[in-house]
Amino acid sequence: MFLKGFGMNKLTGNLILGLGIIVLSGCASMSGDECATSDWMAVGYEDGSRGYTSERFGNHRKACAKHGITPDFQAYQQGRTDGLVEFCQPSRGYNLGASGGRYNGVCATNSEDDFLDAYRVGQQLYTLRSNVSSASSQIYANESELEDIEQSVISKTALLIAAETTTENRVLLLADLKRLSERTGELEAEIEVLIVDRARFEQDLQHYEQTVAAYGY
Repeated sequence: MFLKGFGMNKLTGNLILGLGIIVLSGCASMSGDECATSDWMAVGYEDGSRGYTSERFGNHRKACAKHGITPDFQAYQQGRTDGLVEFCQPSRGYNLGASGGRYNGVCATNSEDDFLDAYRVGQQLYTLRSNVSSASSQIYANESELEDIEQSVISKTALLIAAETTTENRVLLLADLKRLSERTGELEAEIEVLIVDRARFEQDLQHYEQTVAAYGY
């Protein structure tokens, strides 16, 4: 489902903020000075605007407890609530999904539906881009293996015709060359399939990007 009235100006205005979205996990680490001088409302706002769950405050509390300091929960919670208003915008949901980020269910009921609509649009874009990237990476890996095989074939062929090579070793080399030839065929066949797949993925991605743009993303 695409969002209604979600314009490019709004998306552009929030894009920079969207780039600040990071993986929504991990521990907060604060120094003693930070614990003592932090504006806890500002810290809460920052955490909320990044979509952190309420567990983030627990991380702050543990870090500051090491320095004998107790964070101001009320100020933090007020700031986080305001920050979540910033985070739970459709444009931020779209950016989070498009970057492969995870949503931790922090938005209020009255804003979550639109946020999730945009998030899923972004997720689908991320998936389509990943399909293209994965196919390209596999093609590159296969081509790299083919290059290695080519060098190995050259080396083994030289040994095969060398005068000092024993009959026993020639038998082993012939077996190796046969195996390398078979693997070459497998890789070349895989590359052909991957090239077709990638072309299809690129078409799917292009079509989806055009559709998304038409809806104002």
